[in-house]
Amino acid sequence: MIKLGKKLLITEKPSVAMEFAKALKITTNRRNGYLESEKWIITWCVGHLVTMSYPEKYDEKLKFWRLDTLPFIPSDWKYEIIPQVENQFNIVKGLMQREDIEEIYNAGDSGREGEYIQRLVFMMAHPNPNAKMKRVWIDSQTEEEILRGIREAKDLSEYDSLSDSAYLRAKEDYLIGINFSRLLSIIYGRNLASKINEERASISVGRVMTCVLGMIVAREREIRNFVKTKYYKIVGEFGDEKSAFKAEWKSTERSKMFESNKLYNESGFKKEDDAKQFIQSLQGKIAKIANLKKSKQKENAPLLFNLAEIQNQCTKRFKIKPDETLEIIQNLYEKKLVTYPRTDARVLSTAVAKEITKNLNGIARGYKDEEVQGYIKKMVDEKYSTNIIKTKYVNDSKITDHYAIIPTGQGYENYNNLPELHKKVYKVIVSRFLAIFYPPAEYNKIQVTVEIEDEKTIETFNCSGKVCINKGFLEILKPEEKRTTKNGEKVDNSNEEEKQNDLEILKNLKKGQEVEIRNFELKEAETSPPTRYNSGSIILAMENAGKLIEEEELREQIKGAGIGTSATRAEIMKKLEKIKYIEINTKTQIITPTKKGELIYDIVYQSMPDMLNPKLTASWEKGLDMVAKKEIEPKEFMGKLEKYIYSKFDRLVVKI
Repeated sequence: MIKLGKKLLITEKPSVAMEFAKALKITTNRRNGYLESEKWIITWCVGHLVTMSYPEKYDEKLKFWRLDTLPFIPSDWKYEIIPQVENQFNIVKGLMQREDIEEIYNAGDSGREGEYIQRLVFMMAHPNPNAKMKRVWIDSQTEEEILRGIREAKDLSEYDSLSDSAYLRAKEDYLIGINFSRLLSIIYGRNLASKINEERASISVGRVMTCVLGMIVAREREIRNFVKTKYYKIVGEFGDEKSAFKAEWKSTERSKMFESNKLYNESGFKKEDDAKQFIQSLQGKIAKIANLKKSKQKENAPLLFNLAEIQNQCTKRFKIKPDETLEIIQNLYEKKLVTYPRTDARVLSTAVAKEITKNLNGIARGYKDEEVQGYIKKMVDEKYSTNIIKTKYVNDSKITDHYAIIPTGQGYENYNNLPELHKKVYKVIVSRFLAIFYPPAEYNKIQVTVEIEDEKTIETFNCSGKVCINKGFLEILKPEEKRTTKNGEKVDNSNEEEKQNDLEILKNLKKGQEVEIRNFELKEAETSPPTRYNSGSIILAMENAGKLIEEEELREQIKGAGIGTSATRAEIMKKLEKIKYIEINTKTQIITPTKKGELIYDIVYQSMPDMLNPKLTASWEKGLDMVAKKEIEPKEFMGKLEKYIYSKFDRLVVKI
């Protein structure tokens, strides 16, 4: 008689399965492709086991790229086992069909793509219909979190909308990629081949990939077409010899130069002679301190890292590509050192914030880094509060699947064997985490306005001084992470003594005081082109693509929707480089489009330009998010997608 009551747990990869086995105290009975104990069976996928079938599996004729077979939109979708991993699929399938399995736990990666990988397996394996299906959702691979995830596992059906979104994402990428790559290759492939001196050329188009290519090419052409423009600013020196200070002229409504065509902008002249003539008109006049504003400024530590932010940080600091950063943080995650990496959130949940001292105590006990231990000692000595619940670092409404990337305070038994770069990335995450418990940086700031009366007009000169009087969190984030305040002002902690002296001079001024005009000087300035993307900044640009949309209403509608997801952005860049649409400098990580990439851009621009616009891609991403949140039905999303594809074909095929 078959003994009932076994529980089957399926992870995304073998290394994760081993962590679950340790947490469940399963140390024996290793079998071929799984572990088994009296109560539990643990098995694993090896990434994707199932994939979507190519068109020729539907019909042999579809192997050839012909216009009369397009657009290809199947009514019943076909999937198949990936041959290289068929053996492991059969093991998982056999276990799922066992009659003694009472519960099946989906312990795949806790995100949309992880859900998709496992659901494909479930769909193809036809598990025991009597088994209860559950979903394990965890934020780290610590033993405590794994056991919590199993204990609180929800019915699998609660994640059906996430699964729907994942299936739709895959179908959308498949349909757009296959249909438009074939269509554009048929129409423009021969012409493209002649321009790149190749016998034949195909055009690869993707929902996200093409939009990102568009961003890169558009930026490159903006730089290429940029013409530097010189202009001339005026700086006045005021006061006596011991207390002289400098202030910069700016045109206001009361200036005789207000909206003059001689100005390049409100603070600069187009021609040097006009600027000199203006200076001459101010000689011998009286200058007064019209306004003097003293203030104290506080600046809090930045928000915690999400994946895009840490990828950008690592590109700047270590000159590594986003996919390498993700690989490193994934390794730290699997070694229990940090929480789940593929997250868009930069804040913590209230539940996590309530127990954050566990993470801090773990770091204090286990992380043998002298500098970090010094930071923690100061926290203790100065009695810095660890209650962050009512701060900007905790916000449940800004968390979807996972909270920000933070150190777990565990896993230090694995730390010494890490590669050096992995240790450096880990320290960056720890430093950003500890900084949120430190007080804000504090500054003394003085803003001074000098006015010179000239008959019926008044000319205005402005200057300000700012000095850090309490470093606060900058003790930790110095000097690697110089901060930028909300008004765009850079905070530079160099030459503090010199800045303090300048501040003292300004502090001694009084409103209404007359000051000597010592000198006027011309400063030549020139406009500068936008900077090229690097492999980190493009990831941030993809995340914030919704902000590039001009229409305010639509921008607000798709707020928070970027191009791609935290899990896929690095792979998009990798693919663009692999198919030689872009080049990434290995030393600087600067991205430039190739000749082929620019030609592809031109083809898409003249045929279906909306594919290059973040508006389209971000709106599709928003739609997928709405499916996941049950705000729209999957059928509605699919209907709009099919309508879009048919409309493009109707317009483009007419051109042939």
